[in-house]
Amino acid sequence: MTTTVDARGFSCPQPVIMARKAISEGKYPVEVLVDTVTSRENVRRMAQMQGCKVEILTQGDDFKMVITR
Repeated sequence: MTTTVDARGFSCPQPVIMARKAISEGKYPVEVLVDTVTSRENVRRMAQMQGCKVEILTQGDDFKMVITR
């Protein structure tokens, strides 16, 4: 079952904190929705540092990040 984290509208570090919490629960895949390049890059780096793989999809002005182990 996919875990979805909607972090659109939040400024850093909040999207990173929200994504880290979902990753720590271990229910993969984790989909993280963000609306800024800064949030996208910060969440991507954090997930990779946790040993996860990250796929980034652009959806209009937003980004959908699919995080897996």
